[in-house]
Amino acid sequence: MQATNCPICYEPLEVLDVSPCMDCGCLATDLDHASAGKHTYAEYRIFGDLSLVLCDFCSVDFSSYDPTYFGLQRGARIGPGERAWQFVRDVPAVIAKDKCCTHCNRRLKFLEFLLHARELHNAV
Repeated sequence: MQATNCPICYEPLEVLDVSPCMDCGCLATDLDHASAGKHTYAEYRIFGDLSLVLCDFCSVDFSSYDPTYFGLQRGARIGPGERAWQFVRDVPAVIAKDKCCTHCNRRLKFLEFLLHARELHNAV
């Protein structure tokens, strides 16, 4: 079944141009940065088998998320340098189409990652 609504806030999804970053990729600023070559992108395995493609900014900023957002206990350490964080591969800066939630400002792929992380950590 194809998603038509955000799995987190249930607002309708829109098909937009996106950068490879699954976190900030639907924001116009990241599209500009991707087109101008201002960011590099890589895929990371996070929380076991879950994976995300992140830009260099979002990968460094990932540890600023409140871990409870992903269903972890308060104070849990997340982000680069942690055991649960593995580099998989570099990803080219290609603009594509993806469904996005303009309310959450996230790509569907990030929202699905979030939902799976919460299920993994028994927070749903």
